Amino acid sequence: MTELASKIETSTSYDLRRHVNALLGAFLAVAVIGWGASAFLTAVHFWALPLPSGVEPEGSLAVITSGWAYVGPIPLALIGAGYYVTMIVLGGLWLETKHELLERAIFAITLSGLGASAYFVYLQLGVIGAICPFCMISAAATTSLFAIEVIVKFLGGGRVAPTISSTRVWPPLIVSTVGITVAAMYGITLAPIPGA
Repeated sequence: MTELASKIETSTSYDLRRHVNALLGAFLAVAVIGWGASAFLTAVHFWALPLPSGVEPEGSLAVITSGWAYVGPIPLALIGAGYYVTMIVLGGLWLETKHELLERAIFAITLSGLGASAYFVYLQLGVIGAICPFCMISAAATTSLFAIEVIVKFLGGGRVAPTISSTRVWPPLIVSTVGITVAAMYGITLAPIPGA
């Protein structure tokens, strides 16, 4: 009977490890998507604003040009881009090393990101009265990052899964990040921004 229990435990342990690494891969994919949305919005701030005089911003542009879209002279999108770069780097290191300190840092950062995203969604819905789809993609990405982190913690943390070789982590991560950056910059040329 103990042999059967041992086999079941080994099988369950293997499945758990496989799922944790898959979740960490999903964490990185979501961080790259969030980076793409933030990079697009940052590019709008730097290359398409200010709007020509006489243009009344509506929809997304009402959100992007509102006083709530800046911390002093710095666009929130740029701060969001920094957040996602941090998640990409820390998430890649976490997948590679499974270091517990990285896991704790990521949890604290994603928790604060979740709070900030909730506040920004409230501002769009309650104060500004307009929705920015790219801002909502970023909010969904931040929420997903936190949810993945909670699920990994529930499964025992990153340490229950084997480490992944850096050659399997960084090349696809760099290629996907560069690819979504190029797509975001190309998207600026297609966006219906007055005067851009």
